[in-house]
Amino acid sequence: MLEIREYAPGDIEGLRAVWNEVVRGGEAFPQLDELTPGDAERFFAAQDFTAAAVEGGRVLGLYILHPNNVGRCGHQANASYAVASAARGRGVGEALVRHSLATAAGLGYRLLIFNAVVASNTRAIRLYEKLGFRRIGTVPGGFHMKDGSWSDTVLFYHELGEAAGK
Repeated sequence: MLEIREYAPGDIEGLRAVWNEVVRGGEAFPQLDELTPGDAERFFAAQDFTAAAVEGGRVLGLYILHPNNVGRCGHQANASYAVASAARGRGVGEALVRHSLATAAGLGYRLLIFNAVVASNTRAIRLYEKLGFRRIGTVPGGFHMKDGSWSDTVLFYHELGEAAGK
C-alpha cells in the first residue's frame, strides 16, 4: 500500500535516486547536476516539506515544497515532483500532488504555483488540469532539453483557500 509521508533520514538515498533519475532524463527538472549523498541530505532538509511516497519500504516518488517567493509574495508555494520510472502510471504522481495541496494549505500558503512545467510533459499537464490547476500562460523556449532543443514551459497555479494564512 502506498504511503505518502514526511521523509525520514533513512529515505534520503531513495529520494536521491528518484530525484537524480529525473535530473538525468533532462526533460522535466532544470537542474543539470545530480545530488551527491551530502547534497541530498542538505537539499531535502532545507525544504519547507519533503514528502516520500513509499511502498513496501521502497521510495517510489517524492515532492519538495518551499516558498515560490518572499515577503509580500511569501504566501505562494512552489513544488517539484519526481516519480521513479518503474512506478509511473500507477497513481503515485496524483497522490503526491494531492498530498502537496493539503500540506501547502496546512503550512499557511494560499497558492501553489508551478513556474516551469515543460510543455512536452503532457502527463503532468493533464494531471494538473484534472486537479484544478489553472494555466496562466506559456514561456516560449523556456526549457533547454537534454538533446539541445528548446521546449516551451507552462505556468500553473492552484488556490489553496482563504483559510490559509500566509
